Amino acid sequence: MTANHAASSPALDIDAVVHRLAAGEGAWGATSLSQRRDLLLEVCAATAIHAQEWVDIATWIKQLSPDSPLVGEEWISGPYALIGYAQALQTSLLRLVEGSSILDGYRLGTAPGGRLTVQVLPHGMFDRLLLNGFHAELWSTPGTTEAELRAAAGLGQRTPEQTRGVALVLGAGNIFSIPPLDVLYQLYAENRTVVLKLNPTTDALEEVFRAVFKPLIDRNLVEIVTGGPAVGAALSNHPGVAAVHMTGSETTHDAIVWGSGPAAVAAKAAGTPALGKPMTSELGGICPTIVVPGKWSTADLRFQAEHVATQRLHNSGSNCIATQIVILSSDWAQKDEFLSELRQVLGNAPTRPTWYPGTADRIRSARVLHSAAERFGTGRTLLTGLDLTDPNEPAFSTEYFGPVLGIAEIPGTGAAFLDNAVAAANRRLHGTLGANLIVHPKTIAELGSRLRTAIAELRYGTVGVNAWTAVGYLTPRATWGAFPGHTPEDVQSGIGVVHNALLLDHIERTVVTGPFRPAPRSVLHGEMTMSPKPPWFVTNKTAATTGRRLTEFAAHPSWRALPAIFASALRG
Repeated sequence: MTANHAASSPALDIDAVVHRLAAGEGAWGATSLSQRRDLLLEVCAATAIHAQEWVDIATWIKQLSPDSPLVGEEWISGPYALIGYAQALQTSLLRLVEGSSILDGYRLGTAPGGRLTVQVLPHGMFDRLLLNGFHAELWSTPGTTEAELRAAAGLGQRTPEQTRGVALVLGAGNIFSIPPLDVLYQLYAENRTVVLKLNPTTDALEEVFRAVFKPLIDRNLVEIVTGGPAVGAALSNHPGVAAVHMTGSETTHDAIVWGSGPAAVAAKAAGTPALGKPMTSELGGICPTIVVPGKWSTADLRFQAEHVATQRLHNSGSNCIATQIVILSSDWAQKDEFLSELRQVLGNAPTRPTWYPGTADRIRSARVLHSAAERFGTGRTLLTGLDLTDPNEPAFSTEYFGPVLGIAEIPGTGAAFLDNAVAAANRRLHGTLGANLIVHPKTIAELGSRLRTAIAELRYGTVGVNAWTAVGYLTPRATWGAFPGHTPEDVQSGIGVVHNALLLDHIERTVVTGPFRPAPRSVLHGEMTMSPKPPWFVTNKTAATTGRRLTEFAAHPSWRALPAIFASALRG
């Protein structure tokens, strides 16, 4: 189905699409676990074949120079992420085929509040080498037992014959692995055939996605359509569509669930949604980075300034998980030094266009509402002096989805500062997708168990400690989504999770940790980690080469490929 045809006659074409997927559902229910695993391997192979084309088109969409190191973002958040996920998911299916528990061999532990943990990174020797010093663990909901985790592991693949209808995925328009990852989660975790409606910003990738999903499209398990809001609305409300998943904005979510205008207001007040079917979502939010005061070297200040700037400038700030508010201690003796380093990075990081639709207007709005806003060219904006006690501060409730970074200060040091910062983030910032903590190793030792307690208190779906929460996005066995508990009436960062290649239930959050310093400086300070500056840093000079080599390695792991990856990474 062509994009023009979909836009001009959505009802006729949509009926045909849903009919094909309904027929495919029957075939999917009869497909063995072994065959389902083989299909994942075919998708993985197809992604590797079309990876360069994918990245070339993504580079064009985002108006990047083909020789820019920033092209590395498109490798790592594009085909690399999809290949890694397909590989991890097929491993889980292999466990089910063999009749063993998906959780066998995974390290289980405990976290505050009666939670269990499952270590999902590193997974195997290659992770230990390529992501040395990075860790990720899943935290269960309080009170979950190991028996309950094991009993539910596998989700829809525990009973593959019990399919659950046709799902609609409304694809994201900012990070190009999101739509295919969401498709695979619906197909495997939820056991539904899937129609993917592309965001118009990704229409140029339609043929690449068709090539990647050809093994599934040929079996009527997946369909891909393009078009505007009318196509999405018609699919959402089609009687043959059993469920909807979207990645996007809270405004779009509410329009789908409740409708528009006065009728939507009345429906929301009455709790009677216009959409009469389940809907899951990932909707972004106002993500914080809490910088815990300590005694840092000049090199520490510079590296962590690059870290924070990356959390805002990656993809020109058009990330659901981008940091928008940095919480500092007004009593930190090095606060001004840190801000000076941050300003230098904001001013000197590679220039790029603000490519995502509407970004320029959102930047303009932020600057108009903050007369003291500092400007660094190409839209980069720093808002200082934000007051976390101000109930009317727009930066705490409006997701700018662009290179706008806010600074808020509260008093205190040590555990007292950390506790107050956590409380402020929970209370004042809209959304629960992800939160970051930056803590010097000596401060971590001083905090002791108080750090884990603070992580438990943060109501966020992913928490990063000295690692950007986007590492959780790239960890295929981690869950990705809002903190549980949102409702359609107050959806904030969304409902449900995706990724989750272990297909686990009863998971509350992902916690990722990383090295405070890059190698070789980390080793000189007694940290036994060998990771250099991460390739996702916007200041990494070899990110494009490293990203391409990592993608090739993900598709075809080989010891012989490691030296070239290490050589590129160390030059970053």
